[in-house]
Amino acid sequence: MIIIGELINASRPTIKTAIETRNTAAIERIAQQQAACGADYIDVNAGVFVDDEPDHLRWLVQTVQGATDKPCALDSPNPAALAAALTVHHGAPLINSISLESERYRALLPLVSAGDCRVIALCMSDEGMPETTDDRLRVTDRLITRLSAKNLPPEAIFVDPLVQPISMNKTYGNAFLDAIEQIMKRFPGVHTVCGLSNISYGLPRRGLLNRSFMAMAIAKGLDSAIVNPLDRTMMATIVAAETCAGRDDFCMNYLKSYRAGSLDER
Repeated sequence: MIIIGELINASRPTIKTAIETRNTAAIERIAQQQAACGADYIDVNAGVFVDDEPDHLRWLVQTVQGATDKPCALDSPNPAALAAALTVHHGAPLINSISLESERYRALLPLVSAGDCRVIALCMSDEGMPETTDDRLRVTDRLITRLSAKNLPPEAIFVDPLVQPISMNKTYGNAFLDAIEQIMKRFPGVHTVCGLSNISYGLPRRGLLNRSFMAMAIAKGLDSAIVNPLDRTMMATIVAAETCAGRDDFCMNYLKSYRAGSLDER
């Protein structure tokens, strides 16, 4: 599982304050904690700072990569902010995100297709948020076709079929899960990704629902996720689900995690 650590996001009050005050130590600490707990990418988001987002996102990249050896997931729909971040990023970043919404697609495609970038491709179009599996597959096919034509290899594309709250419609969970399964079968090499906590929106015991849904998504083929790596229970669920899904040869990762104490209940 490719883990994208979600904690450096300016919508969180402590992170917003750290960015405003340029508290390098605070950002370094949360980046290092996420890396130590298994993050493969460190997501950086400065979106609440509308006028100063480019400068803040560039600083976040420099700070995170000064403290860890991890690439960043550049979390912004703002081309100027992404361009600023790309000038200082080392290695292959993950751009979060492009979609088939015409304005967004036109604005971000030059950045996504230039150089060694990976991209999260949202199953969103000018027609809005997809609700069914077939809707998601139609958007996915068009996105992958267009991105491939710009020389992005399959492994550089992370398709996000978009999780919607089951509190609004009981079919939303299955539609997402079926889309994951079909995408992984139809488009070899392409990754699937999600920020799955939206599944539990409006419901109690959200962590329980999120963990259960994560295990189900892994069984369908989900191979990356935007999560909190410091959530030990979620990370243990991911390890166990991958083992049960046959994605852990000889259960080596499970055993390694057990020996490291990562599976202990606390």
